[in-house]
Amino acid sequence: MTITQLQYVLAVAEHKNFTLAAEKSFVTQPTLSMQVQKLEDELDVLIFDRSKKPITITEVGKKIVAQAKNIVAEADRIKDIVDQDKGFIGGDYTLGIIPTVMPTLLPMFLNTFIKKYPKVNLIIKEQSTNTLIKNILDGHLDAGIAATPLEIEFIKERPLYYEPFVGYVPENHRLSNEKELTTSHLDVSDILLLQDGHCFREGVINLCKNTKNINGEQFKIESGSFETLVSLSDEGMGMTLLPYLNTLHLETSKKKNLKTFKSPPPAREISLIYHKSELKIQITDALRDVISSIVRGAIAFQDVNIISPLAKN
Repeated sequence: MTITQLQYVLAVAEHKNFTLAAEKSFVTQPTLSMQVQKLEDELDVLIFDRSKKPITITEVGKKIVAQAKNIVAEADRIKDIVDQDKGFIGGDYTLGIIPTVMPTLLPMFLNTFIKKYPKVNLIIKEQSTNTLIKNILDGHLDAGIAATPLEIEFIKERPLYYEPFVGYVPENHRLSNEKELTTSHLDVSDILLLQDGHCFREGVINLCKNTKNINGEQFKIESGSFETLVSLSDEGMGMTLLPYLNTLHLETSKKKNLKTFKSPPPAREISLIYHKSELKIQITDALRDVISSIVRGAIAFQDVNIISPLAKN
């Protein structure tokens, strides 16, 4: 039994196809198939049922795959231990970021990080929270940046910052004369929302569920971007809520429509999440330090009311 054989088993388990698994493992399909077969012969069990399309994992195979994940992760940790002992911060590091955070946060820290740690090959992917969690557990991401708390087993959460919600209220809206907003002002049927699949949307709905104005009506308009929501709001279609960092680069003419909440404002917790095995923790720590130091200067709010995402997306 070899680590390579276990890696091939994990690839087949993930892709349910020997050819695709071989492509992702950068070997020929006969080589991968032969190594998996050798492992099955050695163990005298079938890990995969090849008679079905797509390939399925046998019951004993599921247990082997689960153990193989642990073994491969621990093998990777040996090099990680050596790197930490040498104080080396470098190598490939794959980071996932949720869509409602990526456009504002990435430009703030990326240039600083790659200049400070030039030996780190940072690979960044925009993914939903559910995908981040799956890829972290499967070992395809070293870490993710997402709205928390998530409370997922085997995943650690380290808060980076707390981002307040800000109201965008156009002229002639019923709340346009309010100096500050409170949650009691909110009517979910009057708020333009991101489309389903965004955790910020779930946070807004959660916030509105605490108000007396919710009336159960379907939302009239949903969009995939905050920019579109702001434009629709300007057209008189309703108000919207924005994460604080999304308000920093609004046009001056639009900033007059921003309204903060009375203290403590509702906010979302943004955290760095990663597997509890803490592989490449030296890079994770470096990333957290850079992001926290930069965002701390952009967000001065300290006293906030954290709104948890209801759906992990």
